Amino acid sequence: MKRLIQGGTVVDEWGEYRQDLLIDNEKILSRETHISPDEETEVIDATGCLVMPGGIDVHTHFNIDVGLARSCDDFYSGTRAAACGGTTTIIDHMGFGPQGCSLHHQLALYHQYAAGKAVIDYGFHGVIQHIDDDILSEMASMVTEEGISSFKIYLTYQYKLDDAAVLKAFEGLKRAGALITVHPENDAAIKSRVTQFVQEGKTQPVWHARSRPIACEAEAISRVVHLAQLAGNAPLYIVHLSNGPGLDILRHARAQGQPVWVETCPQYLLLDESSYEQPDALKFILSPPLRDKAQQALLWDGICDGSIDTVATDHCTFPWSQRLLLSDGNFTRCPNGLPGVENRMALLFTFGVATGRITPSRFVALTSSNPARLFGLWPQKGSLQVGADADIVLFAPHKTGIVRHEALHDNVDYSPYEGMALRGLPVMTLCRGEIVWRDGLFTGQAGYGRFLHRLPFTTRDIS
Repeated sequence: MKRLIQGGTVVDEWGEYRQDLLIDNEKILSRETHISPDEETEVIDATGCLVMPGGIDVHTHFNIDVGLARSCDDFYSGTRAAACGGTTTIIDHMGFGPQGCSLHHQLALYHQYAAGKAVIDYGFHGVIQHIDDDILSEMASMVTEEGISSFKIYLTYQYKLDDAAVLKAFEGLKRAGALITVHPENDAAIKSRVTQFVQEGKTQPVWHARSRPIACEAEAISRVVHLAQLAGNAPLYIVHLSNGPGLDILRHARAQGQPVWVETCPQYLLLDESSYEQPDALKFILSPPLRDKAQQALLWDGICDGSIDTVATDHCTFPWSQRLLLSDGNFTRCPNGLPGVENRMALLFTFGVATGRITPSRFVALTSSNPARLFGLWPQKGSLQVGADADIVLFAPHKTGIVRHEALHDNVDYSPYEGMALRGLPVMTLCRGEIVWRDGLFTGQAGYGRFLHRLPFTTRDIS
């Protein structure tokens, strides 16, 4: 069916336009100042709305097994929540597999997890949990044959890589044409602090944050930046940045011509470490932890000046009831992660666009076009150009609301943003031309989402 979005303000990363969009056969067929519909065309009245590319969340963890527990959002509930929040594509970080497993092992498993369940289009990031000749030889086929053009390396957790392995991984992934994403925290320092705190009986949630201070993250960022440089300037993407000192290191690397990009998340822009003093503090356990308000301001500076490239969520959900049961108040036994995939777009619009911090075009860049360019989806995704997938969100910029978990569509039992006032809400989401969210009603279908075979990493499309 043809659909015509008429009367709205089209917004892309370059500007705002009074234009109509004609959709047919899952694609944007035409984009003009005025388009007249024929009798077979459904007209969508977008008067008063901003018509934007659908959001792309490049950092989710659906159905992930972290040892302590499995996250409660699978590829149906997770993508349903994403669609209801204006997101039309996710790229999920695959979890660790069995010790010594191949790269293809986890890919096959995650294809099973997502097939027949995803509501919107999706991709996966590879995960590197050890380095040997077999892993190095697999990298090229993962990129060119499987469409997995980004991989994650951890500097902490069970399958962290040491510096020698990181260097080999960087060299191999650069040769293979992949973007390298890194979780940067100093594992040895964190383990030392956790051991000390446990011995001292300091196991309340606030000690989680104190066991992983800014210095642990900033040091790891500095180290990985230099290792990427040693690997011939391997392309580097830092996930979930939480602090200003780390951002300064990345700014300096970029000023020296190093190919580095930066992601942050709404929780680091809007929540702070005072959450760990609340009775429900276990709800806010994640790594890196929430920081003080001064760090929020520094991250907003990066949002505004272009130093931060993307806003993703790190959506990883463990119910409040489960956190209480597993941990009994001890942070070392609490699974890490926060929900957020449904709230990302409205939160950034509210506290970014509606406050005047950023323009609607910068919003599009952070939530859609930059992710598409970096992760091998441009111009199929993140774009409103003729020929692009008709992934579109209609935003009502003056529509207000309150975050209430009871109105959300994930499987967890709370929202860390409960009670926040919103200004600017998605009122319709279209994925490849099909309406999956409209006026408060989810209309999508499990299995409609397709796996995205992403292009090898290149700086060609990155402005």
